[in-house]
Amino acid sequence: MEDHLLGKMEVGVETNAKTPTKKVHSFSPVTGGSPVKYFGISHHPSAMYGDNEDPYPSLSDFHDYEPNLEFDDTELEQAASTAGGEDEIKVFDYLESPVSDGTIEENFEEELAAAPFISEPDSITTTPLQDEEDFSDISQHGIVEVVGDDAYGRKIIVVVACKLPSNKGFDHQRFLRYLLYTLDKYVEQDYSLVYFHHGLNSKNKPSLTWLWQAYRAFERKYKKNLKALYLVHPTNFIKLTFQLFKPVISAKFGRKVMYINYLHELNQFIRLDQLTIPQIVLDYDQQLTAKSSHKAVPYPTINNTGSNNKASKTPLDTQQFGVSLMFIKERNNSDIIPPIMRQCVEYLSQPEALATDGLFRRSASTILVKECQAKANRGEVIEFNGDFHLAAVLIKAFLRELEEPLLTFDLFEEIMDFQKLSKDERGPIVKQIILEKLPEDNYAVLKYLVHFLSKVMDRADLNKMTSSNLAVVFGPNLMWSENLKLSLAAIAPINQFTDFILVHQDEIFLI
Repeated sequence: MEDHLLGKMEVGVETNAKTPTKKVHSFSPVTGGSPVKYFGISHHPSAMYGDNEDPYPSLSDFHDYEPNLEFDDTELEQAASTAGGEDEIKVFDYLESPVSDGTIEENFEEELAAAPFISEPDSITTTPLQDEEDFSDISQHGIVEVVGDDAYGRKIIVVVACKLPSNKGFDHQRFLRYLLYTLDKYVEQDYSLVYFHHGLNSKNKPSLTWLWQAYRAFERKYKKNLKALYLVHPTNFIKLTFQLFKPVISAKFGRKVMYINYLHELNQFIRLDQLTIPQIVLDYDQQLTAKSSHKAVPYPTINNTGSNNKASKTPLDTQQFGVSLMFIKERNNSDIIPPIMRQCVEYLSQPEALATDGLFRRSASTILVKECQAKANRGEVIEFNGDFHLAAVLIKAFLRELEEPLLTFDLFEEIMDFQKLSKDERGPIVKQIILEKLPEDNYAVLKYLVHFLSKVMDRADLNKMTSSNLAVVFGPNLMWSENLKLSLAAIAPINQFTDFILVHQDEIFLI
């Protein structure tokens, strides 16, 4: 996979329509060129994936349904029939989409071949992103959203293709800067990316040149902490595009890509009620399900404990995840600090833990998290065995699974207005919210948590967890709206409010 980094490769074949002679192209990561010209492309399934190589993972059977106005392969088939002879190109026997009312003919291979391989950095990555840069013209479309955490405690960033406006008046280069600007706030911690592909068509699709530039714009810092890339409702076009790019995409990045053919598959990893899924995508998923052997399934609310809605109505007396603070207090000798939080905080308060790089930014083993949650719900003591990230994830999971956020639903609107306050107004109003409007028990737990986080901040020189970094991690776990769907616009004031509390805790909390 990585042999192309060692020098030139002469493996590409280009067919001339008039003279069927073969042209061999040299590829060098230094001199550049176009990806489709470096690598011979065969579209037969066995050739595409190789005899001993599996395609990118999918959670269901191979799925060939194309959305309305998606890209078809007509021109590829025409090229195969006209070339003939030894240079004949093999193609998939594509199934006609059961839901398409006509497709747009696009020769995406030709477009990719024309895409420049830019060996020098372009303006997208060389122009510094400014915190004060106004992207309201892009953000208003709702193409990119940050919606809380997935089942593994990782931030979820969602990109929705159907919300891309027409190419005629949309600046894709500026959109890429906005995407980088958004990711910059979260790439220092583990995160997942969800891409809803349905709704991309010839009127709003970016060029393959742009796709190639976008991949190159994402430096290592963006890819390193990306733990999963979920491609929802992928089509043959997107699968073939990945194969075209595969020779220049690292194997490690390729393993993070997962095809999600139906929404119920995504629900295994991410609570769908967290996501604002466009109706057009929901309708398309129902059409796919109806046309396939998969029966439509409801999208239950899931959590890390693996409990379902029915089980959550009859919790154990020792239950701690997925219940209220009052429930825990009544069964904990009136101690308002939940046992799981106290145990994790005490464990993480030791010097070695506080010095851990990326504390609260890293995810932990899903199996271990679920096992520990089950033990906590049974009232058992948890053995961390030196895994500081496990304890950190459990704190976030506990807060995230409370029946009501620690900062309460009633205070949501006031916290949303935090950004509108002047600097002189912020102190008095935050004090009023925390000291007068927050319930007594919630105040006690918040104070306990913030006091511990001050110790984490004191070791920021080692753990890299400043107040702003901690705010990004904890903000969405302290506050969300009643419909559970938290937009990117809502996260910003929540994080700023959280950061203000962390910085001014000595002035806010009473001794």
